[in-house]
Amino acid sequence: MKRVMVFIDGGNLYHGLRDFVGRTDVDLGKLAQKLAGDRELVRTHYYNCPVRREDGEDRYRRQQKFFDALRNLPDFEIMLGHLQQDRSGALVEKGVDVSLAVDMLSRAYKDHYDIAVLVSGRRLCQGRPGSPAPDTLLVFSAIL
Repeated sequence: MKRVMVFIDGGNLYHGLRDFVGRTDVDLGKLAQKLAGDRELVRTHYYNCPVRREDGEDRYRRQQKFFDALRNLPDFEIMLGHLQQDRSGALVEKGVDVSLAVDMLSRAYKDHYDIAVLVSGRRLCQGRPGSPAPDTLLVFSAIL
């Protein structure tokens, strides 16, 4: 039986779902099972950055509760990066994309899986702030 590992870019998936679907309440455990299909789901890796407490206590607590729920899922691993201000003052993720790529490649090298599935949602071009525009492309990708 083929072994599957699912790698989820949580920040991009969250923002893509929120901006284009209008909801973010996806059961990531069920999603990983669905993506694995009739193959063996070895592990799901979830990557994100915790929001900063100073940016909103309620938002911080809700995200921590979400992370705690993910930690209770079987064969589910959470890897957290951090948020950092760039020169313009905008918050950017640090340590997520590289960690995801390194984990995906190192686990392939160690023969931990036969099939990798990458789940993400990303705007490649942005139109007007706050609304999808014709020049906006959202990509949800799966590598099989």
